[in-house]
Amino acid sequence: MQARLLEFAGSFGINDMKVRERSPNTRRALAIAEYARDHGKLERWRHLAMDAHWRRGLDLESDADLRALAAEAGLDPEESLAASRDDRYLSRIDEKRREAQEMGVTGIPTFVIGNQGVVGCQSYEVLAEFVESAGARKKVRP
Repeated sequence: MQARLLEFAGSFGINDMKVRERSPNTRRALAIAEYARDHGKLERWRHLAMDAHWRRGLDLESDADLRALAAEAGLDPEESLAASRDDRYLSRIDEKRREAQEMGVTGIPTFVIGNQGVVGCQSYEVLAEFVESAGARKKVRP
């Protein structure tokens, strides 16, 4: 699976990806994402957290790494760590997980159009075929 993942990443020009033996529990990082959302910094946090995991080899379960990423995202590091354990934010994650399970989501990302979906990171060709089968038309460029 790791070889396939590296090959897939390479097809997008990502050749410096770090592959781990196990996937981290990202619940606390997701709670910080909710905190970042409340402070208008969700996209910055999301980008940094993904880059930290996939390219920089940081540990999304580590207080030190989460603190450093929060600072890099322009968030208060200590408040971010507190948010990672705060039931207000953790309950949002739990609710989103329940909603996804009710919808039948089995993997991330999941792309949904109408009542059909494609699960997992997919190539451009697979996603293009999916949206075209849902009625989208290719844009004709002059």
